[in-house]
Amino acid sequence: MPAESTPGAGIAHQATTTGPRRRGRGRRRKPRSRRHTALLVTAWTAAGVLVLGGTGAGYLYFKLNGNIRSVDINHMLGTHRPGKSADGSENILVLGSDSRSGGNRKLGGGTDDGTARSDTAMIVHLRKGHKQADVVSLPRDTLVDRPECTDAQGTVHPAAGSAMFNSAYSTGGAACAVKTVESLTGVRMDHYVEVDFSGFKRLIDGLDGVRVTTTEDIRDPESHLDLKAGTHTLDGTQALGLVRTRHGVGDGSDLGRIQLQQAFIKALADRVGHIGVLTNPAKLFGLADTATKAVTTDSDLASVKKLASFANGLKGISASHMNMVTMPVRYDPADPNRVLPQQDKDQQVWDALKNDRPIPASATEGAAVGRADGVVTSP
Repeated sequence: MPAESTPGAGIAHQATTTGPRRRGRGRRRKPRSRRHTALLVTAWTAAGVLVLGGTGAGYLYFKLNGNIRSVDINHMLGTHRPGKSADGSENILVLGSDSRSGGNRKLGGGTDDGTARSDTAMIVHLRKGHKQADVVSLPRDTLVDRPECTDAQGTVHPAAGSAMFNSAYSTGGAACAVKTVESLTGVRMDHYVEVDFSGFKRLIDGLDGVRVTTTEDIRDPESHLDLKAGTHTLDGTQALGLVRTRHGVGDGSDLGRIQLQQAFIKALADRVGHIGVLTNPAKLFGLADTATKAVTTDSDLASVKKLASFANGLKGISASHMNMVTMPVRYDPADPNRVLPQQDKDQQVWDALKNDRPIPASATEGAAVGRADGVVTSP
């Protein structure tokens, strides 16, 4: 669908972060693409299929079940993990993987080298009662201590110090990514959701696009995005370009791109909340079919029934009930293309998640941030 200019942007929201603005100097690597989660859409549509009932419901149920791919994280990681929360709050690790295989190669560019990286990573913390959520973005270029990991084929990968965070996924897959996050944060990941290039594109197209407002022109040949300032309804290809763009907006940093992604997620959440699929069975099934094909989940979420149950805890969470921050980091003095955890500030974030409390403003004050000037989201 082409970009569509529309008058009247409504009330705008922008993801912001406090602290000094600094752009690392020096040569930057060619950016990799990024996208985010289909979790809200999958859960909503799964619930809708179940409540519709009627002739053919059984067929739809089993067809959608067959779409869902899963990873048994609990079995792979065993019992040496942080404990589960007793207050009803939950944590979900959401990854966007940048595999260049299959249909993703055309969308992502580059070559199919047989590997994938966690190009986007977020911890979604659902507070007790599931009426509010905290979303913590994990910069992919953060240098962390990666624990020993065993991949799905049983190969053991030794621990590594000062490894890029996104290398955990390419080294040991989903289980290694979860183990690395739990080692970094001390917080248990109750669920895991992953979406790739083509899944993200199909999801946005299934929603008939997502509406955003740009306050400046955006042109980035690397992500194939060319938008004039104004309000646009982005199709899947354009949305993928928007969340991938690094040089088209702001200061060109990966941290700035995270701010752009967070703003887009709020627009996506608003779109899901207003689409009204429960009143349109054909639209509902088409979207459910797309969404369940788009994601890989942990085995505890890997059925329509489980997703529908989980949806009951998400339906009240709109963009206005999401608090979005980036894990506090500082630039690596030895390499401006890498960032390092700010351990004292990070601990404030992880303690807040563990204790189901709001993340204090002091946790992000003074942390390195990027800029994503020019883009706001419209309801």
